Amino acid sequence: MVTISLCMIVRNEEAVLARCLDSVSKAVDEIILVDTGSEDRTKEIAKRYTCHIYDFPWVDDFSAARNFSFSKATMEYCMWLDADDVLLDEDAKALMHLKETLDPSVRVVMLPYQIAFDAEGKPTFSYYRERLIRNGQGMCWEGAVHEVITPIQPILYGTAAVTHRKVGPGDPDRNLRIYEKQLAEGKVLSPREQFYYGRELYTHGRYGEAQKIFQAFLDSGAGWLENEIDACRQMAYCRYALGNEAGALRALLQSLELDVPRAEVCCDIGKHFFDRDQYTQAIFWYETAASRERDDRSGAFVQPDCYDYIPYLQLCVCYDRLGNLKKANFYNEKAWACRPQSKVCQNNHLYFQSKQI
Repeated sequence: MVTISLCMIVRNEEAVLARCLDSVSKAVDEIILVDTGSEDRTKEIAKRYTCHIYDFPWVDDFSAARNFSFSKATMEYCMWLDADDVLLDEDAKALMHLKETLDPSVRVVMLPYQIAFDAEGKPTFSYYRERLIRNGQGMCWEGAVHEVITPIQPILYGTAAVTHRKVGPGDPDRNLRIYEKQLAEGKVLSPREQFYYGRELYTHGRYGEAQKIFQAFLDSGAGWLENEIDACRQMAYCRYALGNEAGALRALLQSLELDVPRAEVCCDIGKHFFDRDQYTQAIFWYETAASRERDDRSGAFVQPDCYDYIPYLQLCVCYDRLGNLKKANFYNEKAWACRPQSKVCQNNHLYFQSKQI
């Protein structure tokens, strides 16, 4: 059985820290907690779980803090979590099984990261992250924000998902502030940092600036494929917000020059035509979305509903508006099978019953 050091950086996390550590403490062999300046009961709570508590002055650099936490680890693997992450019971059991079966030659274990959920608690947004890192192999965190470790083979993809359960708004301006501080100091952003800087600008409603950053990122040709595809989507959202609807569609179609279409992109294009009452065109793209194979291991930001529930539901509406109630009902039943608790599908079912379909 391999051993794991849980390495965390925290600041003012009294509301969530115990929840996080309760969920994972039985599955790890050591807990390293690095505090970057808490003014609440974070350290007091941490002492219930570990004596390995260190102070690290915050320098607007998540990688620096994470690398410091990894430097204190003494076990075979370093595992990282944020304080507002949890392991659900089944995932904690899966992590224990992973410990018992993991080949120690594996250098990086990628695990699902679930960060958004529907009303039923089903993940609507997830992606794989490098979660367990073989200690002493020279792998380091890079990037002041949206930090990352470049994995080294051999890599294993596991099933023990980490669930992000954010409490409170946090500091929504922090990441943008760090990027703009770096730019003011003359730093040249890497392609990955440029991509995430564009996303931060978009989130803050600075659509014109974000569009320029995404365009420069795409023009460079130096980005990672999945980030380039997502940049096309983000650029489209900027252009919609700026009233450039034709340009938005061109941005979405630009992603098709990069690789085969992702279901997320197909749903975006389908929505473009749906919103303009062009239902035949919308049907083509929603049918294409439903036909795409989902690849969670691509590293992309995966929206699972784009591969079944959303296109089926939209196909139901499209066919209903075209007067083809039989096909509309067919697709509503397919959507309902994806989400048995869906009130929308239940109401649609009653509607079609009233039409004697």
